[in-house]
Amino acid sequence: MSLSYEISSQNCTQARFSSSTTAMTEDREPVSSSLSPLSSLPVAMREYVIHFAQVHETFRKPELEALATLHNIEFKLLNYTEKSPFARIALKSDADAKLLISRAILTKAIYELWGAGQTYAAVHADVKARTSHLWPHYKTTSFKFDFESYNGARSEPQKTSLIESFSFVGFDGPIRMKNPEQLFVVMEDYEATSILEPERLAALRLDEKLATPSCNPTHLDEPHQIYLGRFLGKSNRAAADVYDLKKRNYIGTTSMDAELALITANMALVAPGKLAYDPFVGTGSFVVACAHFGGLVFGSDIDGRMIRGSKAGKSLRSNFTQYGTEAQYGDMFISDLTNSPLGRFGSVDGGRSEQIFDAILCDPPYGVREGLKVLGSRDPSRPKQPTIIDGIAQHTLKGYIPPKRPYSFDAMMNDIMNFASTHLVARGRLCIWLPTADEDFHEFTIPSHRNLKLESVCVQNFNKWSRRLITYSRNVVDADDIEAVEAVDTVDKAARTADALNPFRRKV
Repeated sequence: MSLSYEISSQNCTQARFSSSTTAMTEDREPVSSSLSPLSSLPVAMREYVIHFAQVHETFRKPELEALATLHNIEFKLLNYTEKSPFARIALKSDADAKLLISRAILTKAIYELWGAGQTYAAVHADVKARTSHLWPHYKTTSFKFDFESYNGARSEPQKTSLIESFSFVGFDGPIRMKNPEQLFVVMEDYEATSILEPERLAALRLDEKLATPSCNPTHLDEPHQIYLGRFLGKSNRAAADVYDLKKRNYIGTTSMDAELALITANMALVAPGKLAYDPFVGTGSFVVACAHFGGLVFGSDIDGRMIRGSKAGKSLRSNFTQYGTEAQYGDMFISDLTNSPLGRFGSVDGGRSEQIFDAILCDPPYGVREGLKVLGSRDPSRPKQPTIIDGIAQHTLKGYIPPKRPYSFDAMMNDIMNFASTHLVARGRLCIWLPTADEDFHEFTIPSHRNLKLESVCVQNFNKWSRRLITYSRNVVDADDIEAVEAVDTVDKAARTADALNPFRRKV
């Protein structure tokens, strides 16, 4: 059997498979793989490979689960670890596979699994066992082979040789470097998931590698896991570059990173026809991300200057103009959570439901720079009288900035959760970012509320502290059953300074 190959300018090695491949017999080679066999698949489900981005690893699985919930897709993770960008998943159809990752930010692509194993001999056997009945469907279509390697690399001659090793599939169609009808990708993982796995210990040659300081003992000379997959669809990861803060018209010092804002919108299940609200909207990172996914967005902030902007053409709304999402801009208003006009919306007497939002997303101010604040006087004993200057009540003037007082982080958390319990629709989601100083990392207690169900906790680590994205869904209960949870505030009630009210501020 003769083969020919082509190498593109993008260093993608291609192999042309001749039609002289002999037909497969019924006595196929046994599948040799560390992964579960075909018989272990859930009934009526097929196997796929997801290629994740190897970043924000604790967010990847929760984002995938959220998208499955959003699209009502049944799936099962068959093989997954945060140490690897490749994962096997069971789904019911190619359509489900494409839909599942169509708006994902932390995945790159999804593939129909054609073969898996720890060696190429095992992969070849698995390909024959799984897909020999499919080969006639792709016999004359145009195609391309590509490589994806994690923590390892192949030379072009090696790639050519390995691609040619799959010649038994008998593809006769033309090789197209651009826009092929079918793309097949060989995926190699060189990172050992655990050096304690006995069957891999010998291959790691730890004694030899530890003697060479430049060597990482968990990296193998040969991949410990190999996949062959047929490309089905790519994710929405490119959106992170489109919304990059460096390219955005209007940002602030605390604007949330675009990638994380988009992930948060996914976790909140924002979609066309849904209402999303950020009570600490600032320069609008979350609402901009929600608008990208088609949500109608609202926001509020205690400081109206953040919403209005400081100069012409630089405002929160200008970001929507920049991205062409002005139709998704609901409204922004000046308020704090403890004095929100939404708190009086939809009373029973008014005949309208208080459950108005599908998603509430927020990154509350941590109080590191200025301390948490709400509207009100620092001295509650002072009489509440308007300030009159030259016969004019100052609060009636444009640009008036109301007085503020320090606010406890614990009280704020309770206010947020009570607000979400009241104003989220059934199964609506609350996504909130919370900080943790390193010394408190193992003592962190996840806030709870009787009307909110914890869905996931994701962690982003920094130098001396970390922060968590905590996602809740509102329980399906009647409005009459909703109960507010009393604020649990361990701070001295007489405290009046930001440091006294917020321990996190002191620790970082």
